[in-house]
Amino acid sequence: MTFSRSTVALAIAGLLLLTGCANTSGESESESQALPASFVQDVRTTTAEVMAEYDVPGAVVSICAPGYADTVITEGLADTQAATPMTADLVWPIRSQTKSFTVTLILQLADEGKLSLDDTIDQYVAGVPNGDQITLRQLAEMTSGVPEYTTEAWLKDYLADETRNFTTSELIDYAVAEPAMFKPGKKAVYVNTSTLLLGQVVEEVEGRPFPEALQRKILDPLELTETGYPNSYDDWSGPHPTGYQPDDAGDLTAQDNNFTVFGPAGAMTSTVSDMCRWGLALATGELLDEDTQAARLQGQPLKEGPEYDSYGQGIGELSGFIGHTGEGFGHTVLVMADPETGTTAVINMNIAQAEKHVPTTLFRELAQPLSTLS
Repeated sequence: MTFSRSTVALAIAGLLLLTGCANTSGESESESQALPASFVQDVRTTTAEVMAEYDVPGAVVSICAPGYADTVITEGLADTQAATPMTADLVWPIRSQTKSFTVTLILQLADEGKLSLDDTIDQYVAGVPNGDQITLRQLAEMTSGVPEYTTEAWLKDYLADETRNFTTSELIDYAVAEPAMFKPGKKAVYVNTSTLLLGQVVEEVEGRPFPEALQRKILDPLELTETGYPNSYDDWSGPHPTGYQPDDAGDLTAQDNNFTVFGPAGAMTSTVSDMCRWGLALATGELLDEDTQAARLQGQPLKEGPEYDSYGQGIGELSGFIGHTGEGFGHTVLVMADPETGTTAVINMNIAQAEKHVPTTLFRELAQPLSTLS
């Protein structure tokens, strides 16, 4: 999801740091060994090369693998104007990675018998085009055909006041004023409105605000203490990086931020440590019934949207790894895990480019070496 009006270009000759982070594998630090030096050097070199090629200001790459100490590699700058180096402890906007949380909540409710994935969205939200035909399953797998909410009307209102706090209902109203994109189930097209609607379903079924349901059903059970759901445009706790995009002249342009324009489709924040924990839980279906997780992973290529090999129910596949990506307001993120080996990779960059999701590009180069960590 990219709402910024400008873009950036900056060649970074950054300092590459290697630090330890909280172990997420369930093993004690004394039972873990350091990643092989040659492996770390290869990741270091590849990261620097990709950053130079795509003019990335700063990046964090976190690798969590059973038997090894969790490792974080930082490169470049968190803020170019202040020359602040990137560090391992920053709080990042995880953007569309939020979708993996929202859909997990829906699947949990299905496991609890509180809803069915075959329910139609009109049972929970009125006024959705084809709402009596679109199922919750289709919303989760991006085959619903609902219109996108980032319309001209929304853009006009946002630009009139970039600090406005939008509610999820308001965002949905922009979408449902438009005609359906296509007949439900006809094809898979990545639409942010789909996950906004699922967020409304969570609130309706749970009888509590979305952030409370998220905290009770996912964040607390997994002890994701550094992960949150901002409730206002600037509700960003902890130290965090500045996001950038290249403008038309190729100059580095810092981006403003407004969490409320994303809602349950992309408003969350987290650290790389928490994201390593979440990535493994997501890929293995830790919070779901076995059959539910198996069905969740049955995906298909997207006709339009992020460059996954296939997309299931709020979850994507890249080079044999499972997880989700995200972008917006100058930030990009990727969280991918191998459910067989337990190896998890988190890549955060403080840049967003219209033509390329750079963490995905980097991950594809790292996927094969990562798969050997078993």
